[in-house]
Amino acid sequence: MFLSSLVGRRVTSTSLTVCAPQRRRSPSSKRSEENGRPKRLSRRCDLQTSRASSHGECATRKRDRRDKETKFFFGSNKPALTRPELIVEVSYINHPKVVVLANRLKPDLIAVFGTGLIRGPLLAMGQLGIINLHGGLAPRYRGSDCTFWAMYNGELDQIGCTLHFINAGIDTGVLIAHICPEVTEDDDESTLFWRGVRDSADIYANCLERLERGEAIGQEQKEKGRLYLFKHRTRRHERELKAKLRNGLLKGVHLPARVHWFYGAAHE
Repeated sequence: MFLSSLVGRRVTSTSLTVCAPQRRRSPSSKRSEENGRPKRLSRRCDLQTSRASSHGECATRKRDRRDKETKFFFGSNKPALTRPELIVEVSYINHPKVVVLANRLKPDLIAVFGTGLIRGPLLAMGQLGIINLHGGLAPRYRGSDCTFWAMYNGELDQIGCTLHFINAGIDTGVLIAHICPEVTEDDDESTLFWRGVRDSADIYANCLERLERGEAIGQEQKEKGRLYLFKHRTRRHERELKAKLRNGLLKGVHLPARVHWFYGAAHE
């Protein structure tokens, strides 16, 4: 999240990095393992071994995906921030320190990407409001894993990102722009999402310039669309999408990149 001031077509920002706390085992869970019944010990060990193996495989997949993601965005360069001294870390997005920081800086605009749902007094911060980059085309695709669901539903033209003002709902605020990446037969869920985010970076910067010029960009969402939650995506859905890809979901596909700006309803 960035707290930004628009000064003479130059954006000066204080960035905020939000880090989620690690999950910890509860004391009751630990005691249960220490004082487990002897008759179930062998089964428990087998289960723990299975879980450890599963977690190890999962960690390897996540590491491989992270390495590919790093290479996609940075190539052979090492990821680095140009102004690391501006980072302020908090445990969650709605932490009181965030509100204190926003009150102190009094930003014209708060720019968001990749956070949890913003609630409480932070929603009222920013003279122009809060803008978010959502990884789906709202309102048709709101919530989580929207690239996955667009592919699963066979709606390849609905893969992309949405730039929008934040309100109290989930991806329901005033629309600013739809950014759709190029789609080719060599893509997968990850590359399509990454390309959408990469293409959106320039549109995000251009949006700040338009707002600084006083352009009345933005349009209210005209339909409810559909909200996808993390729990909606199951292993069954993932197996089915893999089967669809094997059967040629992307074969011969080449959709060009495109951007659509929304006008007609000034953001208040």
